[in-house]
Amino acid sequence: MKLEMKSLEYWKEKYPEKFASEDVIFSHIHRGNTIFIGSACAEPQYLVQGLIRYVESKPHAFFDAEIIHVRTLGVAPYTEKKFKQNFRHNSFFIGDTTRDAINTGQADYTPILLSQLPSLFHRGLVNVDVALIQTTLPDSHGHLSLGVSLDIVKAAVENASYVIAQMNNHMPRVHGDSFIYMDDIDFLLPHDEPLLEYSPESNLEITNKIGVNIARLVEDGDTIQIGYGAVTNAILENLSGKKHLGVHTELFSDGIVELMKKGAIDNTKKTINRGKSVATFCMGHEETYEFIHDNPDIEFRTIDYTNNPLVIAQHENMVAINSALEIDLSGQATAESIGKVFYSGIGGQADFMRGAFLSRNGRAILALPSTAVGDSISRITPALKEGAGTTLIRGDIHYVVTEYGIAYIHGKSIRERAMDLIAIAHPKFRPWLVEEAKKAGLIYQDQAFIPGEKGRYPEELESYKTTKSGFKIFFRPIKISDEPLLKNFIYSLSDNSLYRRFISVRKDMPHERLQEFVVIDYTKEMAIVATVGNEDNQEIVGVGRYFIDESKHSAEVAFAVRDEYHKRGIGTELLAYLTYLAKRQGLLGFTAEVLAENKPMLHVFENGGFDTVKHNIAGIYEMTMAFKE
Repeated sequence: MKLEMKSLEYWKEKYPEKFASEDVIFSHIHRGNTIFIGSACAEPQYLVQGLIRYVESKPHAFFDAEIIHVRTLGVAPYTEKKFKQNFRHNSFFIGDTTRDAINTGQADYTPILLSQLPSLFHRGLVNVDVALIQTTLPDSHGHLSLGVSLDIVKAAVENASYVIAQMNNHMPRVHGDSFIYMDDIDFLLPHDEPLLEYSPESNLEITNKIGVNIARLVEDGDTIQIGYGAVTNAILENLSGKKHLGVHTELFSDGIVELMKKGAIDNTKKTINRGKSVATFCMGHEETYEFIHDNPDIEFRTIDYTNNPLVIAQHENMVAINSALEIDLSGQATAESIGKVFYSGIGGQADFMRGAFLSRNGRAILALPSTAVGDSISRITPALKEGAGTTLIRGDIHYVVTEYGIAYIHGKSIRERAMDLIAIAHPKFRPWLVEEAKKAGLIYQDQAFIPGEKGRYPEELESYKTTKSGFKIFFRPIKISDEPLLKNFIYSLSDNSLYRRFISVRKDMPHERLQEFVVIDYTKEMAIVATVGNEDNQEIVGVGRYFIDESKHSAEVAFAVRDEYHKRGIGTELLAYLTYLAKRQGLLGFTAEVLAENKPMLHVFENGGFDTVKHNIAGIYEMTMAFKE
């Protein structure tokens, strides 16, 4: 059997009334009408230009028409002052070309979760008189695909009094719920033109570092959602080594295509819609549009499905990754405004973050560069700017990720999360954040802090180790935000271990004393913690440190291991790593004071590969350990 596509001439003969002139088409717009325009990269550019041509040729054809849409990537001439009497724009999500008009009062912004938009149309709370959309050409059955933007477009089509479609051969045919029928359309205007493309610019060095950090939080078999913005493709690039990832997202992007091509995304472990990458719109380049064309591995669903937190939550291991304009030290973030300036919109991130919270083993991750405007503004701030819309409240986020690290803030006190966020802020803003946090009473008034290079967290020293017994641990430098973890570690030690480590009967460890152990000048000392668990339930099982004696070009060394983790080789690995770091700094050896009764620690030192000299003075061995070449 040979299947043939019906030609455009066939449809013109069958539906001659639908193929009218532009004057006839736009004459159905009347004063006070509401005109819906297709979203983002699916904006019907030729139809929009035709609408403007019609108004310019007939300036009194209609007045006070309201133009609504989610976001425009193309031109928005209807916001120009010369069309003030004809159009009033109302955006549900602000784009670059409409931002000025909205913030100067020439256009409107309606803040709303995108998942709730279709219901506004279905319930009649927002009337759609005319819908300007873009579609594929009809298939042999008379079905047209809405292509790269299904989102709220289908709901607008279903509720519009008149539907005007620009049929474009460049529009991909997308599987899922994207199809409408010839009978759903009142007028058809064939015009081929390249679709709009989306190319956000970013600092590749910064976004790649963020991507590396994000990759630590994404596991094989997770289902992911990635928001849009400058950091997303860099994040996705760093997931190429993962296996069996699934996709349930709002935005289908270039980065997702690359992961599908590499086999990292195969959707085989998804809890629902297994085998399918599910999205509601696509913003990318021509190659991406070609990839999604007639691809049965990809399904587009309406935004009230993709963004429904109850649907999102059905995915086990759901990981929502979104970005923001700024986050304050208490953990509330804005993605929609910069102070009183409306910038974008609520969008879908709140729904995805909350859906991820409801998911079994779900993770809600906020990723953002630490600064903006050429490092002149910190995106981590003492408080959101006056007038800023709180897109994510303090309970919406598990992780915050910048190029300087990962902060797990879920379930943390305001003091703890403030310190965690300061630790991943840009170094030049950390002293300011500490002082502002003190003024606001968010952290201890006597909180110590070492500014500049001396206080820089040396992330390059992070390392995974496996002991001879096969025990896997993560070594990293201690952080200023580690005070609660270190407190738990110290209080977990037995009285005997405490005495052996500190050679003191003192058992209390108040904040004033604790912060001496976590506020580190890494040019003068080194402090390494051995941890187990993930970022969200990390536990310190060992601590090793040395203090440099510049006069002898050596260092005093000490370490301790949690009692229940003794005899697993942690102390040996800690000492070996500290030795490596000390040699790298050009030090000549270690000194240590060890109780004569502390046989396990003596054994570790004696087997450390040093040239060792020790003297027993009043039951305490004074040890001098020179490094061997």
